[in-house]
Amino acid sequence: MDSPEAISRTSWKKNLYENADYADNYTDPSFLKDMQTNVNLKTYTPKEAFTGATKLSQQISVVTGFLIIFHHLYLERIGAKVLFAQSAVGTILGYFVYAGREIQLAKFVEDSKTALAVLVFGFIFSPLLHTLTNSISTDTIFSMTFFVLVLHLIFFDYGVSAAFVSKAISLNAAIFGSICLASRLSSSLHAFVLLEVAAVFFALGPFLVRKLYSVQLLVLSIAVCCYFLQSISHIILYTYISTLAFVNLFCPWLFVRLQRYKNNINGPWDEAIVVEESTS
Repeated sequence: MDSPEAISRTSWKKNLYENADYADNYTDPSFLKDMQTNVNLKTYTPKEAFTGATKLSQQISVVTGFLIIFHHLYLERIGAKVLFAQSAVGTILGYFVYAGREIQLAKFVEDSKTALAVLVFGFIFSPLLHTLTNSISTDTIFSMTFFVLVLHLIFFDYGVSAAFVSKAISLNAAIFGSICLASRLSSSLHAFVLLEVAAVFFALGPFLVRKLYSVQLLVLSIAVCCYFLQSISHIILYTYISTLAFVNLFCPWLFVRLQRYKNNINGPWDEAIVVEESTS
């Protein structure tokens, strides 16, 4: 038989101030009746995981393309003036493709003024930027550039809502790496052209890539990078291919496989949410 003390106790309630008859660590069986598992859990198919990973591969290819251009400027395999002309033509064509039928003459003139001002100031300050890191060794410059470009890839906006996404940090890291590389070139003109190319790749390019993004564009980017890398270094080419295989194949496979172990629980211990009931 239950003791008189147990019978006289009031029923347990989910209220701290009404459970004086119970120990502080007492938990009634009814406490867990509202527990829910994996509420609003979204699972991804292999196709969705692969498609998401291709966005990172696309940006890796963009960074690789920029480094290929630097390599050719560094070895003077391409003239600075020729590269500037090609970049200018590509930027104008990209602008019209991005604007499409919504292009307006007034906006085009305003954007042209802004671009011209940036080019003028970039050309004026290029001698300073070219000699900015003369006291630092080339190996240190290359190592620093590698880490800031990795930082650029980490904080780049891939269209995912996450706390670590920062367009400012991503862009500044890429521009800083470009300035470091520009200081290793043979003249201030080469440095100016490289910085102009960096602005096209990292500041303007993402808008166009986001609009035209497709798996076909990724395949084209990878093919172009592989074509130029095979003439530079087979080790770098294999590293590039291995990195893309890891990002595009292994990571999506691992992500989909680990989804089965997701186990989020929600219950009465969560923070209370006040819901206003409409009165009719």
